[in-house]
Order: sequence, then C-alpha cells, then structure tokens
Amino acid sequence: MTGGIYLIISNMKAFIVLAHAEPKSFNGAMFQTAVQTLIDCGHEVRTSDLYAMQFRPTSDRRNFTSVKDPQFFKQQIEEMHASEVGGFAPDIEAELQKVEWCDLMIWQFPLWWFGLPGILKGWVDRVFVMGRAYGGERFYENGVFKCKRAMLSVTTGGPEPVYSKGGWNGDIHAILRPIQRGMLRFTGFEVLAPNLCYGPARATAEQRDQWLKAFETRLRGVAEEKPIDVGEF
Repeated sequence: MTGGIYLIISNMKAFIVLAHAEPKSFNGAMFQTAVQTLIDCGHEVRTSDLYAMQFRPTSDRRNFTSVKDPQFFKQQIEEMHASEVGGFAPDIEAELQKVEWCDLMIWQFPLWWFGLPGILKGWVDRVFVMGRAYGGERFYENGVFKCKRAMLSVTTGGPEPVYSKGGWNGDIHAILRPIQRGMLRFTGFEVLAPNLCYGPARATAEQRDQWLKAFETRLRGVAEEKPIDVGEF
C-alpha cells in the first residue's frame, strides 16, 4: 500500500490506452483482451487507440483554444489559463474527460528505449495538464486522481533475465519507476503491479496464448487488487 485511500469497486469505469501502430500485434491482442474481459465482467470501458486516432504527440499553441500570453508561449501558464476558462483543444479535452471519468486506467505499450513510445509520452505531455491533472499542492497522495488506479501493461524486446537486477538492462521495476511514480503516482493514481510480457516477438504461439489467458484471469480479479509501493524501487 502507498498510504492513499483504496476502494474496491465492483462495477468499474476502465480507460485503456493503446500505443502500438499494428492492430494485429501482440500489444493489439493484449488491448483487445483487456477490453473484452472488462466488458464481460460488467465494467464500463472507454479506449484510446493512439495510432488509429492519429493522435498528435507534440505540444504547441494548438493545444489550446484560449490564449493567456500571445507574445511568449509557456505551456504551463497556458494550461493553467485553459483550465480556468475551458480552453483546451477538442482532442485534449476528450482525453482529459476519459482520465477524469475512469476508476482504472491501463496503458498498453511496448517498452521503447527504456521508456514510453513517443506517441504515448506525447499523450502524457499534452493531457496531464497543470490545473486539471496536477498543481496547487495536489501531488502524490493528495493528487487530483487519488482514489483512481492505474496499471502498465508492457511488452519488451528482450527476455526476462536481461531485465533483472544485474542483467544487461537492469531491473525492469527501476526502468518503470519514472513512469509509475513520476507520472501516475505524481498525479494521485494508486499504481497496480505492472503486467509484463518479455519478448513476445520471439515467443511461441503457445506462450503468447498463455500470456493472454493470464492477463484475462488477472483482469477478472483486478477490482480486488491492492496497489504497490512505487517508492520502494
């Protein structure tokens, strides 16, 4: 536990974000498994398939319909102003409303260069805005999204041993800490243990099927899961 408020919700509102360009990929299969499983369990589901949406990951004045300072662009100042006057571009406003709506948020993505794929990092840059997602001493246990939960569902290119302590790439939990603590916990989310699939591109069809079934089983009980301490890594 992280010290925040934890509630078991039997009928959840789940928001699933997919960051993979190929719908027939293993990430795509994980995404579809999550959507269908949660619906089958009676939960409400909303999604954002970022590549299918052609979501623009770069930030500039197009993030806003409002303007605070027309002479000098500082994103956080414009975010604060837009939060006050309802001045976010329609694509950002739509994503913000999904985050604000959900009880559980899942990010499905391949690990790229020890972090998020660019389109998902850009989604965070544009959607986790000052004023609506954080700010004014609303951080961590007092964060805007407290009482909500989040899970990373991640695939890697290499096998599990290279993501262990002492492995070539180091501990996977240390790699994910900037995301789990610096993005999710920072804004108030209680973080569930990451769902990790190592090297699906090199795995057998049987192994991939086992991962999909294990993910389905986990999601059927996700309402009862307790968050992890993302400060321990």
